[in-house]
Amino acid sequence: MRVKICGITNLKDALQAIEAGADALGFVFYEKSPRYISVEDAKEIVAVLPPFVERVGLFVEETTEVIDQICLESGMSLAQIHFDVDKDFLQKLQIKSLPVVRAACRQDIEKFSDCYRLVDVFCEGYGGSGKRLNLEWFEGLDCSRIILAGGLTVENINELAPYGFYGVDVSSGTEADKGVKDPLKVKQFIKHAKSL
Repeated sequence: MRVKICGITNLKDALQAIEAGADALGFVFYEKSPRYISVEDAKEIVAVLPPFVERVGLFVEETTEVIDQICLESGMSLAQIHFDVDKDFLQKLQIKSLPVVRAACRQDIEKFSDCYRLVDVFCEGYGGSGKRLNLEWFEGLDCSRIILAGGLTVENINELAPYGFYGVDVSSGTEADKGVKDPLKVKQFIKHAKSL
């Protein structure tokens, strides 16, 4: 299972996550988030990262032009679109994108079902709430192209074993404080996720 550690705000956390086996790092370019990072700071971190690590920029309510520009300047390899868009929007992006489905009910999970997507719990904010999705919604579904987010922790990651998710995305579940990672939580989370 692939693991993305989201909400990276400093180089130390980034390198520790990679050392622990993270496949991707998430950088939040949404100024209202407590995990917000500037383009300049993200660029400095990305410049030091080893190869073969996916660098994911998270965006809320931005235009395709702004998303492409920020990704280019900061060195992102993928844009996570964390607001309601259609396929036309995604196709206009120059950078590869990952749509986010903010699921309030089981039917929502079917959105973008023909492509890889991140499924998060619907909340008034945009991610990092620590709220969990109802796993029963995924029973009988092909989850091989779903990256699951929302309230994941070391304590509950093993519950995902039967579903066959492509990957998981964790932020608050690996933090010591908002925007600051707990190295032990990161290490344990990745170890458990990779064993599923």
